[in-house]
Amino acid sequence: MNLLQDAVRYLNDPFNWTRANGIVELLGQHLRISALAVLAAMAIGIPVGALLGHVGRGGGFAVALSNVSRAVPTLALLTVFAVTPIGFGPTATTIALALFAVPPVLTNTYVGFRGVDRDVVEASRAMGMSGRQVLLRAELPLATPLMMTGVRTAAVQVVATATLAALVAGGGLGRIITLGFRQQDYGAVLAGAIVVAVLALLTELLLAAVSWALTPGEKRLPFGRVRARRAAAAGAAAQR
Repeated sequence: MNLLQDAVRYLNDPFNWTRANGIVELLGQHLRISALAVLAAMAIGIPVGALLGHVGRGGGFAVALSNVSRAVPTLALLTVFAVTPIGFGPTATTIALALFAVPPVLTNTYVGFRGVDRDVVEASRAMGMSGRQVLLRAELPLATPLMMTGVRTAAVQVVATATLAALVAGGGLGRIITLGFRQQDYGAVLAGAIVVAVLALLTELLLAAVSWALTPGEKRLPFGRVRARRAAAAGAAAQR
């Protein structure tokens, strides 16, 4: 109980939030590293997964390769980067986290596109759509739920793992934890862990809301409804 009280006391101290290298500043660094890593993973995983799922070739090997890469610890990558021109710092952390986030994004995107009803795809082609139009107007709306699940999983993992940045001078909320261990201030360690856990939970909730909004359905945001109507039109054509 004393440890929890120490953590609450640490979090209730305004100085710990506003000082240099305080919670607010470290939170900004943590979010920046995590956002860049997830965006980089999306820039790689979504186009590759969508293309492989669309053409239906080479996807199995790519997914297997990406899944094998999950076995490589992020800390090991950071250690390797230390002896390369990348070195220590936020850049090394962002690259390592991006590589860590690619597998769930790529795998879920590929599975989502391959799971689209083939009748819908064939009907879209019969309507005169080009390959690109089929990909964007017919397959993408229907693959969005699984694709967003991959993005959400990757984002939560990255937010939690970004604490390792503190070990390589990369900043972020992990500095509270590492500094607490050095000073044997375990209340600060628990406080840092609580902040990271809350941030991961908020990330999950935010991306779940985004996924809900983008998933085809009548009770969605306007953008989601437009995509729903496109998918429904393709589905109706498939039944004719």
